Amino acid sequence: MISATELQAGPVRVMDYRCSAGPAEKPFTELHQGYSISYVRKGSFGYRVRGKAYELVAGSVLVGHPGDEFMCTHDHHVCGDECLAFHVSPRFVELVGGDRGRWRAGGLPPLPELMVLGELAQAVASGRSDAGLDEVGLWFASRFLDVVTGREPTSPKASERDRRRAVEAALWIAAHSQEAIDLDRVAGEVALSPFHFLRVFSRVLGVTPHQYLVRSRLRHAARLLAEGEQAVTEVALEVGYADLSNFVRSFHRAAGISPGGFRQTARQGSKQVRKILQDRVSGLIDDERLIHPSSRKPSPCTTTSD
Repeated sequence: MISATELQAGPVRVMDYRCSAGPAEKPFTELHQGYSISYVRKGSFGYRVRGKAYELVAGSVLVGHPGDEFMCTHDHHVCGDECLAFHVSPRFVELVGGDRGRWRAGGLPPLPELMVLGELAQAVASGRSDAGLDEVGLWFASRFLDVVTGREPTSPKASERDRRRAVEAALWIAAHSQEAIDLDRVAGEVALSPFHFLRVFSRVLGVTPHQYLVRSRLRHAARLLAEGEQAVTEVALEVGYADLSNFVRSFHRAAGISPGGFRQTARQGSKQVRKILQDRVSGLIDDERLIHPSSRKPSPCTTTSD
């Protein structure tokens, strides 16, 4: 049901999690063993922590805080899910952010600032980029802290039926993001009026249908830029952007870097990322406080539902 593969050890421990659980599987309580952030790259699942409930879909981020009990559910999720998880030590948390309360964000909706970096990290983890996995992991963690600062965690309150419809709609949008999609079309896929659908989707997933569409396109673009040879213009057209300038602006706003710069980072690594890594970790990489004890292995779901 669950497979866990360690991709890298050290200050940033990287794990690949894959889960095939479905609605028939009975959920169980687990415990976060440390600080972690997990990028949901495929599928969907429910995340219950500290009395709050989150529905996570591709592009979402699951945040783990040591000592927190949690449960992953698959009531409306039949296709399994996959996550790329970054486990960091307490000392490393101090280096990259300071305020540990930020690591109780629970679940974050698909945010463009994190989705493009999540796709870059996945390209690196899959061996399709020459950037360093530790570099990209640090970049992802730093970006997460920037995004979550000042953001109030929310726990959507919706019926089980509405949760199922929102998740189904998100999966449909992700699969058809390169097409011309409007609110009426998506609402029709889940048999709701456009107005009711907009309210349900936003309440459950924390973003509007249009925001999720745009972010799905950016996530797809990040994957193509990291792995392929297509020109930026071709990438923009393939993911659903008719206007190149709009694509470039949207991508830069999300990633903090141009599409061309993002591709160069994916292929060669980034001086900017290397500098962040050196400034924050130089001289401390060998510090035992940064390293996870080799005898402590997190449970397969300590950062994801996988």
